Amino acid sequence: MTPNEIIRSVLTFLVYVIFQVLILRQLVLFDSAFCFLYIAAILFLPYEIDAVVLLIICFVTGLIIDSFYDTFGVHAAATVLVGYLRPIVINAQFAQKNLDTRLELTLPQLGFVPFLAYVGPLVLIHHAALFFIETNNIGLFLPTILKIIASSLFTIVGIFLVQLFSKR
Repeated sequence: MTPNEIIRSVLTFLVYVIFQVLILRQLVLFDSAFCFLYIAAILFLPYEIDAVVLLIICFVTGLIIDSFYDTFGVHAAATVLVGYLRPIVINAQFAQKNLDTRLELTLPQLGFVPFLAYVGPLVLIHHAALFFIETNNIGLFLPTILKIIASSLFTIVGIFLVQLFSKR
């Protein structure tokens, strides 16, 4: 990565986290759909990033979000899980592609279906881990599943909108 790409990635990352904390924290649809757009900051990091650095970034991001949501490590755990599974999903999705050029994990670069196949499972895993850890009660299984599905759809739509309206 060039220094310009690093600076652009850091600024983009900060925008996602600040937008999550200042605006999206207050946005809840029907008391069950939450938009955790900050996860896109992890998903759009360059795919060649070192695994240890990725997990550290995920952990710190989760802790920052936890500090504003008062959730004591729930976001950190879910985000680290996504950071751990991200290279596996990327290798499974894009192993057959010829990676002579640098692969950018964006909607214009990948196309709709591969982008959804990349973002969808990781967002669903993030939300499932987040809400199951947060709920910690098997009696609330169905309401938790409803929150996972509604929040995943809300977050995926948010990620698509950001990708559609971004310049790059």
